[in-house]
Amino acid sequence: MNNPILADSSFLYAIYSITDHNHDAAKEFILRIHSHRILVPEVTLPEVAFLFIRDVGYEAVGRFLQAFARSDVELQSISLTDVARAQAIMVAYPKAKFDLVDCCIMALAERLNITQVATFDRRDYSVFRPKHCDYLELLP
Repeated sequence: MNNPILADSSFLYAIYSITDHNHDAAKEFILRIHSHRILVPEVTLPEVAFLFIRDVGYEAVGRFLQAFARSDVELQSISLTDVARAQAIMVAYPKAKFDLVDCCIMALAERLNITQVATFDRRDYSVFRPKHCDYLELLP
């Protein structure tokens, strides 16, 4: 099996929201990478739920959670070490104003030695320079 890929909120939202402008690209990507493990950081779920409430309505969150629960992704918890590293990343990049979820994903990538992130948030992840590799490969 190929190396795991971390999924961020923008990617998850695009997969499950048929009205998102990245929906088709996200679905095509999922079909191409069927042999990869997709790790979904648990911290992304509240952010995705917020996006559904904001953009579609409360009922959409239930539909998202129902479909997500049937998926074959793996949920990944963050540790206190990841929280500390996320805070250190925020301090190291003050002008970037990374949000907590993105910083947790960056910390997870370092801890788990993952180099690929499925995201449509190119700005934040392009700025970040991880400790374990030169850069994170942003997919799709």
